[in-house]
Amino acid sequence: MAKASLFFSFCSTLMAAVFAYSASVQLNDLDWYFWFPLYACASLVNLVNWAISSKTIVRQIAKVTILLGIFLFLKVVIEGFVSGKTGFWSLDLSERVAREKTGSGLVIISLILHLEASSEPKQSSSRKDGNKKGFPTCVEYGMAILVTFSFGLPFIFFVVKNGEMRFDQGILEK
Repeated sequence: MAKASLFFSFCSTLMAAVFAYSASVQLNDLDWYFWFPLYACASLVNLVNWAISSKTIVRQIAKVTILLGIFLFLKVVIEGFVSGKTGFWSLDLSERVAREKTGSGLVIISLILHLEASSEPKQSSSRKDGNKKGFPTCVEYGMAILVTFSFGLPFIFFVVKNGEMRFDQGILEK
């Protein structure tokens, strides 16, 4: 694995903070036992991005968390489709289904980027010796886009549009 750049590490730290906050607000949910581990593991992997190599436990945690993220993403997409509250591409953060879909999608993308960053470097044909071991630029840009989206979407929704979160009545009554 090539050494992570300072920029990638900074972006990973910001994503770790987002996921840690997300984990902390899940504790009052009815299905916290799904969402808390998802966000907590994603925060851990982003926080220790320097420790991911091809043979570490952190890489295994990332893989299991991706599987949990995919399961929860599909669960929320199906739930949104059945209830008719949100469409697949909806980013209306006032709806719980859209927030959960966006959160699980962010976890999946973030951890895929970390696994790609920790994979063995591919040999490049641009050098004669074939030993280009630089950090993947697409991973750096992907993480920067993810951070921008993670901080930009809530800012636009809650500050610019003055959005308010709605909760399902069934959840509050239980």
